[in-house]
Amino acid sequence: MDATGSIAELLDRLNQAWNSHDLAQVLPFYADDYEGTDVGVAAPLKGRAALASMLAGYWQAFPDLAFAELERIVEGNRVAIVWVAHGTHRGPIMNIPPSGRKLEVTGVSILLIEDGLVRRGRYIWDVAGVLRKIGLLPDLA
Repeated sequence: MDATGSIAELLDRLNQAWNSHDLAQVLPFYADDYEGTDVGVAAPLKGRAALASMLAGYWQAFPDLAFAELERIVEGNRVAIVWVAHGTHRGPIMNIPPSGRKLEVTGVSILLIEDGLVRRGRYIWDVAGVLRKIGLLPDLA
């Protein structure tokens, strides 16, 4: 299997792990010195503990959160994934109390894979769209 094939396999397993809501399944996919940014998180993510904290917060806010991949671009060890996530807002997120509303959000993850692990990640998603669906921003005309 070529490198693109093994990265594709890794990404499929990673998405399954994220959807499991089980940190013990997710964290082994990430390097010890992982670095990431997420538009919904104020500080950069440094290491697995920071990633675990971010994921736990999202899973608490959206206990039924599930990701589906829409498109994937692999260039060497760099990956861009366009995704859609669905979930019900049942816990606080970004200092916003639960609304009980079902949400759908689209986003892009840009990953650097080294030695079979995610070394860096950038997560860009439609925060304004989520705020609209929660009822904190008006709909666009």
